[in-house]
Amino acid sequence: MTDAQETAADTSLRTTGGAPPDEGGVTPQAQPIPLLEPREGIPPVIADADALAEVVAAFAAGSGPVAVDAERASGYRYGQRAYLVQLRREGAGTALIDPVACPDLSGLGAAIGSAEWDLHAATQDLPCLRDIGMIPTRIFDTELAGRLAGFPRVGLGAMVEGVLGYTLEKGHSAVDWSTRPLPEPWLRYAALDVELLVDLRDALEKELERQGKLDWALQEFEAIATAPPAPPRKDPWRRTSGMHKVRKRRQMAVVRELWTARDRIAQRRDVSPGKVLSDAAIIEAALALPPNVHALGALPGFGHRVNRRQLEQWQASVDRARELPESELPQPGSPLAGPPPPRAWADRDPVAAARLSAARAGVIARAEELRLPQENLIAPDTVRRLCWEPPAETAPEAVAQALRDHGARPWQVELVTPVLLKALREHP
Repeated sequence: MTDAQETAADTSLRTTGGAPPDEGGVTPQAQPIPLLEPREGIPPVIADADALAEVVAAFAAGSGPVAVDAERASGYRYGQRAYLVQLRREGAGTALIDPVACPDLSGLGAAIGSAEWDLHAATQDLPCLRDIGMIPTRIFDTELAGRLAGFPRVGLGAMVEGVLGYTLEKGHSAVDWSTRPLPEPWLRYAALDVELLVDLRDALEKELERQGKLDWALQEFEAIATAPPAPPRKDPWRRTSGMHKVRKRRQMAVVRELWTARDRIAQRRDVSPGKVLSDAAIIEAALALPPNVHALGALPGFGHRVNRRQLEQWQASVDRARELPESELPQPGSPLAGPPPPRAWADRDPVAAARLSAARAGVIARAEELRLPQENLIAPDTVRRLCWEPPAETAPEAVAQALRDHGARPWQVELVTPVLLKALREHP
């Protein structure tokens, strides 16, 4: 940034304070300033042990929070690994690190582990950062802070423009970050993603404090930072897009076989599963149950681009499903670890359905009053579980304890307990 731009940024923070008006958005400057270059220029990509050691030392000697971001290759490569890590800290500047060339960043993670990490949409980046040894102890999530503060648009570009008065070029967000070497425009984009992240964090902290919500945000950030890694998803093939069309168990077996074969091939090739075979093609094969390669090749998704060998491979998966004994066919629906889908409540338990309707209405009203998204006030799954199996005693402490058991934070328990208690008492 030029001196003039830095002065404008300081003026923006002083004049607006990052404070949204009552309807939930900061009044931006009349003419946002395009942020075109990192203030120290585009840093070189760190891709060897010696350069990484210098970065670790610099960031360990830096001061204040650390802005952190990661770029993945979703839609191009298998899995969600990081292909570029960006960091910025006062006294250290900006660093761009290639985690393919430097796959173990645990030394860097340890060097900044006690500092606050500032991320935007932390739950998206923390899993891939954890895989390379970077595990924070404290975070500040600027996207979540924006939601709690009542901003209608919480993407990084919208937040930087609305709060700080700068526009970020966001044209490279969906590129293939596994590309090597990374083009200079992509590196510029990546460096700018952390350029003003700490400034945004500071402005949002002031706004949350002004609204009396800072403690809520800190509780949410702690919950994210201390959450264990998500367990492997059970029966991931059931999430195939279009699965709602598949009704018969034999057809479900086709989906399972094709999904499993596709996943195995995608992992071996290190490409996105959708580039091997589309979800739509899997569903078409499941519904048609083609008896041979010729019939399979006539289906959408298995046309002229699929060669004979590939068709035979997919047909073998279909044949395996066709030949399974009834006892080995998958059961309809995924095993439920909680209440049934709400659409089934009216038939199975009309009182619970009425209870859920009242609870939802109460939560929506309270969220609107507080200018919060209702899912941030309390997780919808928590409301469903509480309404399906309410505590034996409809007393404030019993409801509060049930909320805590389902993972609600103290601020949520305090705000939501009266709302849910009312719904439970109206429909015992």
